[in-house]
Amino acid sequence: MTYTEAYQLLEQKGQLHVLRFFDSLNETEREHLLSQIAGIDWRIIEALSHKDEPSAKGTIEPLDAIEVSEIAEKETSFRELGLAALRAGKVGLVLLAGGQGTRLGFDKPKGMLNVGITKDLYLFEMLIRNLQKNSGAAGVPVPLYIMTSDKNHDDTVAFFKAHDFFGYPKDSVSFFIQEMVPCTDFEGKLLMESPSSLCLSPNGNGGWYTSMYNCGILEDVRNRKLEWINVFSVDNVLQQIADPVFIGATLDSGCVSGAKVVRKASPNESVGVLCLEDGRPSIVEYYEMTEEMANLRKPNGDLTYGFGVTLNYLFRVDVLETMLGCNMPLHIAVKKIPHIDETGQFVSPTTPNGYKFETLALDMVRLSKNCIPYEVVREKEFAPIKNASGADSLESARELLRKNGVEL
Repeated sequence: MTYTEAYQLLEQKGQLHVLRFFDSLNETEREHLLSQIAGIDWRIIEALSHKDEPSAKGTIEPLDAIEVSEIAEKETSFRELGLAALRAGKVGLVLLAGGQGTRLGFDKPKGMLNVGITKDLYLFEMLIRNLQKNSGAAGVPVPLYIMTSDKNHDDTVAFFKAHDFFGYPKDSVSFFIQEMVPCTDFEGKLLMESPSSLCLSPNGNGGWYTSMYNCGILEDVRNRKLEWINVFSVDNVLQQIADPVFIGATLDSGCVSGAKVVRKASPNESVGVLCLEDGRPSIVEYYEMTEEMANLRKPNGDLTYGFGVTLNYLFRVDVLETMLGCNMPLHIAVKKIPHIDETGQFVSPTTPNGYKFETLALDMVRLSKNCIPYEVVREKEFAPIKNASGADSLESARELLRKNGVEL
């Protein structure tokens, strides 16, 4: 993109302030800024124009999970089916690891967090251990694609190399960078991180497949002829990855996607619930549920909407391919966004000052025609590390790790 083209575009969009410092930039900085301008997804401005409109939900109905008791009855057949798929090279993995540990007081990639007490034991290391258990049972390495971000890519790659990939075959591991989306202030004006760069934030946990496509790494998925991708978040230290029983249950169900779920600890637990919306799989966030809906119970006393998602999904690749042509909904989050002001001075706000835009994995579930919720035992597979203290913290995760026999 040339300066003239950028000027005309930004003038049309009411965003000429982006070029305020252009004359003071060197050639490399100018090229960088023009490249960012060329890549702006202007749907963010359209999304802002609808931000105050209530999100329209369709008809919500329960979606029954395959529960722990039923899984136990069929575990042997599920396991063999899943192991066969792993051995045949039909399954790949995507680790969503683009975040920093800022909320935990840790200014490094979250996966580098040390969960050990008397010894070093990193989040990334635990996830690789969990993977090795299942890849070892299958007797083959499972391709692992690790999604990083602009901010943590170099640190993440260097960390894996420094620890020799924690014993996992390095030729089975690939890294790719998550796409970024511009941030705006409350008036819809693009924020600047520096005179030569927009304020950018990761495009959310629903942007991983398009990020794989746009960086070219999807070719590896296609060359390997992978049929399924198990995608999971970095922060759940106990989750089972490439779980053959989960894979086998999903294959057996005939569904094009599967989701690991846990039984809700209480009706108002802050977790999204897997359900049906207009006959298709969907996720209703806890804040979208009415009190009546949250407390509704089945005849046996169980919560009707009682299974929360854990961000561990299995998707069929041919269905993911159809999503490449879709414009995933953009969700708006109010955030504190460091930026430079009109004089070029850096500002670190103490209160929210703008919007970030995200795509979410829950919309990928919604775009699948069906999904099998697969119940896991909370104490064995759900120990997310999201908060500095209290629930879903490093402290609570350590306690669960101890209960599962992990030496800290």
